Amino acid sequence: MQRRSRQNAPAPAREKGAPLVFIEKDRSALRLAAGDARAEKLGLCPGLALADARARIPELEAVEMDRAADAAFLERIADFCDRYTPLVALDPPDGLILDITGCAHLLNGEDRLHADIKKRLAALGITVRASIAGTPEAAKALARFGRERIVPAGGEPDAVAPLPAAALDLAPQTVQALSRAGLKTVGALAERPRPPLAARFGADLVARLAGVLGERDLRITPRRPMPPTMAERSFAEPIGLEADMLEALRSLASHVCGSLETRGEGGRSFEAAFFRTDGRVFRIGIETVEPQRDPAVLIRLFRERLGALPDPLDPGFGFDFIRLAVIASEPAAMPQTSLDGSEAAEQEVSDLIDRLIARFGRDAVRRFVAVDSHIPELAARTVPALGAAEDGTPWIPPEAQSRPIHLFDPPQPIETLAEVPDGPPLRFRWRRAMHDIARAEGPERIAAEWWRADGLTRDYYRVEDGAGRRYWVFREGLYGLEAERPRWFLHGIFP
Repeated sequence: MQRRSRQNAPAPAREKGAPLVFIEKDRSALRLAAGDARAEKLGLCPGLALADARARIPELEAVEMDRAADAAFLERIADFCDRYTPLVALDPPDGLILDITGCAHLLNGEDRLHADIKKRLAALGITVRASIAGTPEAAKALARFGRERIVPAGGEPDAVAPLPAAALDLAPQTVQALSRAGLKTVGALAERPRPPLAARFGADLVARLAGVLGERDLRITPRRPMPPTMAERSFAEPIGLEADMLEALRSLASHVCGSLETRGEGGRSFEAAFFRTDGRVFRIGIETVEPQRDPAVLIRLFRERLGALPDPLDPGFGFDFIRLAVIASEPAAMPQTSLDGSEAAEQEVSDLIDRLIARFGRDAVRRFVAVDSHIPELAARTVPALGAAEDGTPWIPPEAQSRPIHLFDPPQPIETLAEVPDGPPLRFRWRRAMHDIARAEGPERIAAEWWRADGLTRDYYRVEDGAGRRYWVFREGLYGLEAERPRWFLHGIFP
């Protein structure tokens, strides 16, 4: 039977003194949204008007409810729980569900795992109620409405039988209707035939009852996807030096790369998670152009990434747990060796891109991809280097010797002198400097896009001045047909 644990993290109880409650506006009145243990003992339950609560307890301390901060705090606790299993689901507003299938043996059993979770969170000042059962619904019901326990496989019906019907997480009106019918506990509902229950109270009641009794096991939706391959290591004594962190990653990289090689795959995205002793988690990711399974390459990229962080990792009192996960992988064949050694040059380019991305980020390293347009400035666009293969074919400059790679945007206007109106220029002025043309080649005519009414035909020329500098110029508009006096522009300079 699959094992799951339920985490419920209410606000920590205050020390002796005035009870504390959290309030929020409901319609036109301020009402209690939550309270500490002392407030609950005094009967200050959620939904009570603040005025009524103060009438009962004048010394009551009220604080405005901040649900966004609560959600962020729950996310931090979920990050902490990632050390026990990669399958952690949020159960707002104050709960977590952990799928610990196959994980309990890492802490010598479910009882040790249960105790370790409570001990570590208690050290952080967090009060926890946790139960372990075969289904998420059963564990949740026991944590919220019963006593904390570890239910043996198949023992869910007996464990949840004494719980109130509210443990099924039903609507208040449904719970009230069940109470009026004399069905006040889960055990009382379990003894009744299911078809009459579904007909009177709805199919949702029957489905929730089956989950709590362990008859139906729904999978949770984890907040982070399960990585296909991962390796982790815990430390009896926390570490804080970067050299120690990289050495631990080197060992983990050997494990994950060996697993990838066995499956004939390579990783494209990797993530290292560093768990600090105070519950803080730091995650660092790297991506590669080609499928990668070389530990030395991974460590080099992680070193680059650590060195490029705007704020170095703060170890605090040290990291006591590190995990290396392969986020994305794909089949990777052994490289074929060519006679001209071109694969080595391609690999060097890929390695360079990987290092640049690790240091400057994915969006900072870009490459060209081709666009279906014959207009020079529209014939290519840039995309992140890692996404070029998905976004289009690599851009190769057409007639690489006849067009410059770098173009002016927009084209620079120039003044020209030509022998005939539709011929190449004899000289041109650009940026207040006169250039006499020694050689000219062209024209290369590029028609305007037919769907643009204001488009003009361009005649491009490759020209060279007396100093040997080469330019790419064009005349916009056909003389006498599209323009009375066509204009000239400098579009690029050849290297």
